[in-house]
Amino acid sequence: MMDVGGAVVGDTVLAGASGIRAPAEVFNSIFVAFLGLGTLVGVVVISYTLYNAYKYRYREDEDPAPGVDRPELGELPEGGGKGKKLFLSFGISAFIVLSLVIWTYASLLYVEGKPTEVQQNGGDVMTVEVDGFRFGWQFTYPNGAEANALRVPTDTVIDLSVTSRDVFHNFGIPELRAKADAIPGQTTNTWFVADEPGTYQANCYEICGEGHSGMTADVVVMNGSAFEEWYATTEPANASATDSAAGNGTDAAVSAPGALVPAHAGGAP
Repeated sequence: MMDVGGAVVGDTVLAGASGIRAPAEVFNSIFVAFLGLGTLVGVVVISYTLYNAYKYRYREDEDPAPGVDRPELGELPEGGGKGKKLFLSFGISAFIVLSLVIWTYASLLYVEGKPTEVQQNGGDVMTVEVDGFRFGWQFTYPNGAEANALRVPTDTVIDLSVTSRDVFHNFGIPELRAKADAIPGQTTNTWFVADEPGTYQANCYEICGEGHSGMTADVVVMNGSAFEEWYATTEPANASATDSAAGNGTDAAVSAPGALVPAHAGGAP
């Protein structure tokens, strides 16, 4: 767990300066590899098909392959000496496919286990709990503070622990390639690293009712110093209520400046 009270040090960046690749970069690499290889195979296959179609096209006054001993009607064809080429092409294809499968599987294992590895190696990992409900999201920070918008520092591993209070949801931040199911009674994890400050949008990708399309949340990526300044003003959701009741002798909760309170989407219970 990262020490959010101290300085936020950029152990992990999307550009890979620390040697750790974010999921967005891993998935982009997989996409580019499959796109490039698929394009190459398509060009070779189509070009070879067009070449042979032209070379062996029908010509009434000319035999395109005069040296070929063609079988007569009812005669079984004999070996044409092309078996080596056939098996060679099968072997190369199998090698390429198996290599892609192994490489992709290893990349997915990397994405799945990297936050734990970073923690074990003493790196900074900020874990945020994400609760889905109809129709909104609530984020709980390591200090117990809660909000309906996710604020995170740049260049830091953000590990999201996702669950749901009611029905099935699916939490996703498309720009950061972070996505996880939100299932009642279960917890799923996803993580990301943001390298630039900015505001992104988290969406629900599981139809969950009439308010599904509006089940969004802002994801605000901040510089390390700005995040530390903001985080210092937060407190657990029940802290302001407890302090207010103790100081005023009432049950009314008055939030302190900068405090976070349980979040609900507009119109949600």
